[in-house]
Amino acid sequence: MKATPFLMFQGDAKAALALYAQAFPDFEQLLLQEHEGGEQAGQVAMARIRIGGQEIMLYDSPPVHDFTFTPATSIYIACDDEDQLRRLADVLAREGAVLMPIDNYGFSALFTWIVDQFGVSWQLNLEQET
Repeated sequence: MKATPFLMFQGDAKAALALYAQAFPDFEQLLLQEHEGGEQAGQVAMARIRIGGQEIMLYDSPPVHDFTFTPATSIYIACDDEDQLRRLADVLAREGAVLMPIDNYGFSALFTWIVDQFGVSWQLNLEQET
């Protein structure tokens, strides 16, 4: 058995792929299939990417829905160093929102919670060796 996060976009999955490729140096695009013909021609029918060893699936939904992403579900990134955390925060927060600015929150020496421009929520944490 394997569990894989699945992100459903409404026409902007390609732009999200471009942002994630820019943000994450280890970004791997494993699969990209586009819709052929019709109103969705050129949009993402299915994509699989890998970030930090985690596979994520995404696509552009054919019907428009009354719902989107919520911060109640987020992708948690354990950063290797402060520079990495700050760079990721800078790239992912562009045209998005910062829910918790970069700071020491007690549970972490350096943490931030961001919603990117597509509504996907990211928790970035500086992992401390114990």
